Order: sequence, then structure tokens, then C-alpha cells
Amino acid sequence: MTKTGIRFKSIRLSIIVFLAAFVGLLSLSMARSPRSGPWNEPEAGCTSIMAGRLATTDGSVITAHTCDGNYRQWVNIVPAAQHYEGGTTKVYRGKMHTETSTDPVGITEKGEVPDVKETYAFLNTAYPCLNEHQLAIGETTIGGRRELFNSAGMFMIEEIERLMLERSTTAREAIQLAGRLVKEYGYGDYGECITVADKKEVWHFEIFGTGLREKSAIWAAVRIPDDHVGISANIPRIGELKLDDPDNYMASDNVISFAVEKGWWDPKSGEPFKFWKAYNGRKPFSTREYYVLSRLAPSLNLSMEAEELPFSVKPDEKVSVRDILKMYRETYEGTELDMTKNLLVEDRRSGGQAKSPLANPWMSRDMFTLLDALKPGVVERARTIAISGCAYATVLQCRGWLPDPVGGLCWFAFDNPAQSARIPIFSGVTELPKSFEICAQHRFRTDSAAWAFRRANRLATVRWGATKDLMAAAIKEFEDKAFEDLIYLDKRAAELYGKGDNPENIKKTKEFLTKYTNDFARAAMSKYWELGDTFWTMFSRGF
Repeated sequence: MTKTGIRFKSIRLSIIVFLAAFVGLLSLSMARSPRSGPWNEPEAGCTSIMAGRLATTDGSVITAHTCDGNYRQWVNIVPAAQHYEGGTTKVYRGKMHTETSTDPVGITEKGEVPDVKETYAFLNTAYPCLNEHQLAIGETTIGGRRELFNSAGMFMIEEIERLMLERSTTAREAIQLAGRLVKEYGYGDYGECITVADKKEVWHFEIFGTGLREKSAIWAAVRIPDDHVGISANIPRIGELKLDDPDNYMASDNVISFAVEKGWWDPKSGEPFKFWKAYNGRKPFSTREYYVLSRLAPSLNLSMEAEELPFSVKPDEKVSVRDILKMYRETYEGTELDMTKNLLVEDRRSGGQAKSPLANPWMSRDMFTLLDALKPGVVERARTIAISGCAYATVLQCRGWLPDPVGGLCWFAFDNPAQSARIPIFSGVTELPKSFEICAQHRFRTDSAAWAFRRANRLATVRWGATKDLMAAAIKEFEDKAFEDLIYLDKRAAELYGKGDNPENIKKTKEFLTKYTNDFARAAMSKYWELGDTFWTMFSRGF
């Protein structure tokens, strides 16, 4: 092919990439209903990575969550409360798509359960995630057999999580509470995994309904070994259950009998009972599970072609929370899974080829269609860990050697976690900026914290080759500051807290942490409004 031909082909490719990027810009929120991607993997959904205390560099227990999809982004702190004897708490459906913390639109009452004398304060994300006693929860929707769904059950998963955080101080206690609630009142959601951590251990808990026959549930929970890392990414993963080992396994009393009754497992078959096979049947891992486990334990030589991967792995090297944060920015760049690796154009300066500055790892379905029309197979789709349709993301640390108000730590990001700076929210924080209570899924609002990040992030993807370094620098700036500050914050908060037997000291500790988190959040929001303005200026004469 002549140089003219190469140049013409490069121009055509750039035009198509630009047109698709422009279409993506017009649709600022790219959240979609779950659809199948490569290896039958959903494009929406969530990713939760877990690490036991002996697998981490500092001894913290970690769980995490990307809330991927069109879910509410407003966040607030629900305070601890005392309740009178004989009272009840209402259970709702429809909170996941409200615009503000006081928006009643779409919310319906499903029922009520008896109150407890005292409820604990918690960080109220769409899927509630951290309470004042360092109990932390991540979540992923895992589907399962369609006939297990029963909308008549009282509990959606987010309401189960709320009660777990309000009423429990350990992961084991929280899972047992959830099991009792769904058995008595019914489970009305699709298959879900919640990854539950406390100061000592982390559990992988999967739950399904029992279909239209009864308002109950089927569930199983497996403890991640203290020196292991695990992951849940929208696919049931629990295999064999050793129910004679209650220290490491828990399950509903119908977990095997129901599968036998339905013909999903035959005790006479000679095959071991596997939870994922009985209640789902499809391959128990996909791109993200394979990528994370093989990246952390390359010595295992895991294969994407295997029937089943290890449920959890001992990492070749201990992982830090910054390693986990980096994993949540993962788009597979530089690997065979990199969707942009073939989007090359002529580099006028070198005379060779370089990646198009318009190529980015969050290309829309329209972009895929246009690129495929130009050259079939030029983009091999892969579901990345970080997606632009993410509502918010959390990485949660439980640090048992520190007092609870400072020991529990949520590394929080609005929108795409590969583009947004993380904000440290401690379990002792009592309030957040008012702008955190306004969602960005409904309309553009300058009084919404989420829009500060979403606006800059979407503009950045218009010409990612020109903006990604600016975004990486912003992320690094805030992450470096947070971890530098953390040394002082931990020490000072522990000094203020003392032995925890003085209410005034506890109050001062929480005020100190609340001020820090709020100041940090306002600085991050200001930076991202500024970045958005910078990108508008960069593209003021077109893209």
C-alpha cells in the first residue's frame, strides 16, 4: 500500500473514532441495563475485590465495590439511634434511583420488621457500605437461575445491607442476621453477592430467592482465608461447601435439599455438590476474575480456558490498599485484552504509527459499530474493571489496631474510578458536604458533587490521548496527599480518642475526622470543576 493509501486509511479511522467519541459525549452517562459481553459477561454490574489481613501489607482487611450502572449517587451519613421497645422499622423498594436523599419518587414500602434497641451509624451509599464499628460491605449482582426470583419477598439486597450495618459489628454476625431475615420475610431481589469484612476477616456471601413457591432464600457464605485475595464480578463463584467447618462456611438449611428437589444436583451422581453449578450452571468466572487472580498470583499460571478458577488465591506478594486502588483503575492497557491496541494512526512526527488520541478504553456501543464497519475485528471487546457507567466506587479498609472512628476507612470515588480522585471517608465521620446528597443520574446540576467528576471525566474521553496525563496527575496528587496525611491522622485521632471511655474525647475525634474528610472532598471537587473547564477550553474550537 502506498503512503497516500496508509494516510487515507488513518484519516478514515480517525474520523470514525471522532464521530463515535462525539456520540458518546452527547450521552454523558453511559450506564445501561446489563447485557452480555465477551464470555457472557455483563457490561453493567459491579466488581468486588477482597483481601484478608495476612494478605495485605499493613494487616488491614479489605473489601470493595464498583456500583456500575444507573444507580443513585447521593451519599450521606445515617447517625446512630436509640429505639423504643415494640417499635418497627420499614423496609422499602425503589431507593436506588432517587435524585436526592429526600426524594420520595419511586419508593414503595415492602413491609416492616421489629426494631432493635440501638442502631449504628453508617455510610449510606446506594448499597450501604461501612458502619461506625468497622463493618464493611461490597456488592455485585450475580444473577443465577431466573426461576429463583420472587418479587413477593420483602428484602432487596440494599435493605438487607442497611440492616446488617445498623445491627451488626462483625461479618459473621451480619451474615447470620441476613439469613434469619430472609428466611422469615423473604428475599425479593435477583442473585447477589455481598462481600462482608470486619477487623479480623472477610466473607464472600451469595444469595438467591426460592422462586414463586415460598418467600424464603437460598444462600451460602465462604470465608476468604486470611492470607488470600478473592473477587466477585457478577458471576456466582462459591463451589463446594464444607458445612462441617462452621468457622469457614455458612449456608441456609435448604441449600442442598432445594437443589436436589429441583433436579439441579443428584446425590447419586458421584459428583460433589457445587453451589455455583446448582444455582447458576454457567462458567463461574470471566475476564475480571481471571485478570485479578492471575495478576496477583502469576505463579499459578491460571488459564482463561479452565472450567473453574481457584475461589481465592494467595498473592505472590502481599498487596497494599494502593495496589487495590490501582486495580480498580484497570483497563488492561498494554495487555492482549486492551481494546485500543489496534486503533493506530500515522504519527506525523515519527513517520510511524501511534495510538489515535481519540481512542479510549470506554468506547460506546456506537463506536464499536462504526469501527467494526470500517474494519471487522479491529476492536476486541473486553469488560474492563473501570467503566464510565460507574455510579461510584468504594475500597474499604478495616484496620483493627486503630480505634473504630479512624480504623474504618472508605476510599470513595464518584463516577469512573479510573478517572476520579479518591476521597477518604472515615467510619467516624458524622457528615459530608451537602453536594454529596445530589445524584448526577437525572440532570446536570452544578450543586452536585458527582457532576464535578462526571463532567470532567466525560470531556476527557473526547480526546483521551491529550487528557489522560492530566487526569492521572490529579489522581496521583490527591492519593499522595491522602496517604501522606494518613500517618498523622491515624496518630492524632488515636490520641484524641484515648481509651474510648470518654464521650467528649470520642466527639472530638469524630469532629477532627469529619473536618478532614470534608476539606479533602471540597478540594477534590474544586480540582475537577477546574479540570472540566480546562477540557472545554482545549476543545473550544472542536475536537
